[in-house]
Amino acid sequence: MFRRYWAAQTVSYFGDEISTLALPLLAVLITDAGPTQMGYLTAAALAPNLLFSLLAGAWVDRLARKRRIMVLSDVGRALLLATIPAAYLLDVLTLAQLYAVAFAVGTLAVLFEVSRGPLFVSLVERRDYVEANTLINGSRGLSLVAGPSIGGLLVQLLTAPIALVADALSYVWSAAFLARMRTTEPAPVRGRGLGIAAGLRFIAGTPMMRAIVLGTTTVNLFNFMFAALFVLYATTELHLSPGLLGTVLGAGAVGGLFGAAVTGRLTRRFGIGPTLVSGFLLFPAPLLLVPLADGPTPVVLGMLFAAEFFCAVGVMVLDIVTGSVQTALTPETMLARATGVRRTINYGIRPIGALIGGALGAAIGVREALWIATVGALAGVFWVLFSPVRRLRELPEAVEA
Repeated sequence: MFRRYWAAQTVSYFGDEISTLALPLLAVLITDAGPTQMGYLTAAALAPNLLFSLLAGAWVDRLARKRRIMVLSDVGRALLLATIPAAYLLDVLTLAQLYAVAFAVGTLAVLFEVSRGPLFVSLVERRDYVEANTLINGSRGLSLVAGPSIGGLLVQLLTAPIALVADALSYVWSAAFLARMRTTEPAPVRGRGLGIAAGLRFIAGTPMMRAIVLGTTTVNLFNFMFAALFVLYATTELHLSPGLLGTVLGAGAVGGLFGAAVTGRLTRRFGIGPTLVSGFLLFPAPLLLVPLADGPTPVVLGMLFAAEFFCAVGVMVLDIVTGSVQTALTPETMLARATGVRRTINYGIRPIGALIGGALGAAIGVREALWIATVGALAGVFWVLFSPVRRLRELPEAVEA
């Protein structure tokens, strides 16, 4: 059954990469969107994480069949995306429709993501969490490497609106894989109210969970400060062409595959806790090479490639181990709510980081702001370094709700 779950995730990851490229291109090429409109489009896709994650997690925990929510979310996203090529062919596509579809697809993505945890624990034994997360994140890493190339080829051959049909079909295939699964899901939560406060108390009151959430939130804040400035810095101060920059970063993303391949070995050799702590360092530390980059173009490209490669290794190590520890710590009756709380915090901090990064870059200079962003991201390790997390050798037992 896990193979079907894994296959569903893999297909969706590749489809998502097509949308990531095609939707912005549509906005620019078909509706003549400017910078402000592009910002609105990005915000429309991210807003549901802030608005609905807590509610969605509390609601899903009270349902008996979480898998059905995932299937319906996939089907809904397929239908929503299919409206775009249909409107394009009828010559009625508008920017307002792109906003609405981005927001609705983002909302269904929230429902899908908060439902994943309960289904995951019903399919995977606790001792296999790291290996299972390695496979899933390995698929994500592969999609980041190959997905943009496939998406670019489809957009070039079929045009951006028609390329979105491929993403819609990926959701249909994902739904088909999930619908064929048969498993015993965690029992629904009973009682009055949605239980949102219980989810918040669980995160805040569990020392290891609290440390991980605070650590990842710190990394996200500063990493999105970095992301808001990176392309501007690379093109205006390092004088790299967009095509050359994209090639180097795409090649560097191969590091994600390497990270997924070695994480299991690292946890067995050094233990869960030390590997998790190392992920908090391996992710942001290589990005110090970016503000350091200087000299001839080949040297700059080499430094950017190394930064992207080793950063991608760190991302995979961090995602796989933190995901496994958080799942192991969380009682089955709290999985969706805990995911909702984490998504609200971690996704909520991202636009704030981007805004701070832009303001800081304008105030003190882009290179200087990148130094602050990279050094600040490294501070995330202190939350876990001085917590019980670092002493973990194996996955922890679930905490009482």
